[in-house]
Amino acid sequence: MPPTLASLVHHSALKLTVRAGEERLATPVRWAHASELADPVPYMEGGELLLITALKLDAEDPEAMRRYVRRLGQAGVAGLGFAVGVHYATIPDALVDAAAEEGLPLLEVPRRTPFLAISKAVSAAISAEQYQAVTAGFAAQRDLTKPALGGGPAGLLAALAGQVDGWAALYDATGAVVAAAPEWAARRAARLTPEVERLHARTPPASLVVGGEAARVELHTLGTSRRPRAALAVGTGAPLGTAERYAVHSAIALLTLTTERSRSLHEAEQRVGAAVLRMLLAGEPEHARTAAGSLYGDLLDAPYRLIIAEAASATAARAHADGRTAPHGAPRPVDAPRPVAGERAVAAPVRAGEPPTGPLAALAEHVEAAAARAGEALLVVPDGERLVLLTADGGAAARACVGYAAAVDQARTTGQALAGRTDEPVMGLSAPAGPIAAATAYRQAEQALSVARRRGRALVEHEEVATGSVVQLLSDDAVRAFADGLLRALREHDATGRGDLVASLRAWLSRHGQWDAAAAELGVHRHTLRYRMRRVEEILGRSLDDPDVRMELWLALKATSGTE
Repeated sequence: MPPTLASLVHHSALKLTVRAGEERLATPVRWAHASELADPVPYMEGGELLLITALKLDAEDPEAMRRYVRRLGQAGVAGLGFAVGVHYATIPDALVDAAAEEGLPLLEVPRRTPFLAISKAVSAAISAEQYQAVTAGFAAQRDLTKPALGGGPAGLLAALAGQVDGWAALYDATGAVVAAAPEWAARRAARLTPEVERLHARTPPASLVVGGEAARVELHTLGTSRRPRAALAVGTGAPLGTAERYAVHSAIALLTLTTERSRSLHEAEQRVGAAVLRMLLAGEPEHARTAAGSLYGDLLDAPYRLIIAEAASATAARAHADGRTAPHGAPRPVDAPRPVAGERAVAAPVRAGEPPTGPLAALAEHVEAAAARAGEALLVVPDGERLVLLTADGGAAARACVGYAAAVDQARTTGQALAGRTDEPVMGLSAPAGPIAAATAYRQAEQALSVARRRGRALVEHEEVATGSVVQLLSDDAVRAFADGLLRALREHDATGRGDLVASLRAWLSRHGQWDAAAAELGVHRHTLRYRMRRVEEILGRSLDDPDVRMELWLALKATSGTE
């Protein structure tokens, strides 16, 4: 506690006497200051005990004293000390009455008590209070360090809640509550998730105060990276004192160390995960289990799903390099074939990369948080501009991916970016697979990712690719460009009015080359149709007896059917 007027009055060496304002003796004193100015207010900060001898004051003028005391009260002066036996034998009644009216504490300072003694007493009390706060802070740091080393964040939060006589909660990078103390605080902390998300948008270190004096919550970011990895909430019924502030700062430091240590371990786990995934893709599940040990639990044994995610900007860059652009500006690249099962050493395209950034980092944090809350094993591997995830089939991480994609699609539909982001990931999800089918799952995820790009969706499951029509795959701009080029000469011929070769070709192909049926559909003689098909061969320079030519022409007609 800082010194108060009451503690100075009770100081036996000072011999101070209260002459007015007894009801406000609990007022804290920030400093003791002597001034004989007629108006010392410009030099006051508030909270001072002002010491005077009334050298330049007309202390017997009631009106002058009322103005003087009123100015001091408005400036926040804690009290007034009047030295008797210097210029006045006693405190003039005008000053006593003015102080009583204003409610300003007025202390009589005896002749034998120098102002310096009062200043020293205030300074000593402030120093003692600060020393006590520092000592309490060190004690709090010791009390917080023990559970941080032994019991993790939960124990540290419990100790911190006791230190501040309130509650504390820890949030992950997504703003979800991962631990709270006492237990009832988890519900209250969950209501602050929007404020935590707003705090995460700031450059760390950052803090935020929510609520008023009676229900005050401080939010602090944790971690040293540009993107906060966690946040701490501290709720109290009053502003924090010096000792409590030390405890909060100690908790922030300890949790930051824990976060950074977890980050280093996480990056090491990703490197191990990349090696494990390469072994799985190379058809070596036993070696993968040996390398993983107990790191991923039974994830490698149970049915799992493989997810490949790619930022939309990376997809667009790849499409630009290939000279292809999708409808509505969505990228539509076609990847080079990846290795499949059986291509041993070459069948491992995944490599250990830098930690994900941007939209992939947000996706990874979202999925990792869901897996952590469910106590579920998850393998996350950055792969260049991609992110590869191995999740339990039907688990929380897989559901988190689907939910994340649904939110992205909904935001696109309404024309709004998700949480202020515009470069959202595109994902492909494989069918359920086992350890020996990892390469197949990887290929399925790539195929689904390619379809997701083409359809402008955030996520496509391989089951949709397997059960859908091949015609849906013809919506790519590159396919339409090929089809237009293949059929252009025929359309130019038809535009001159010299025959309907495109319609005749479509009818003949749809009737599997049956002349009579196709001619009847067109309403022409079969010899006329034969002539038209010879003209098609002459114009295209290709034979309709070739099944590949017929297939390409049919697909070209299907790809352009909606534009005619």
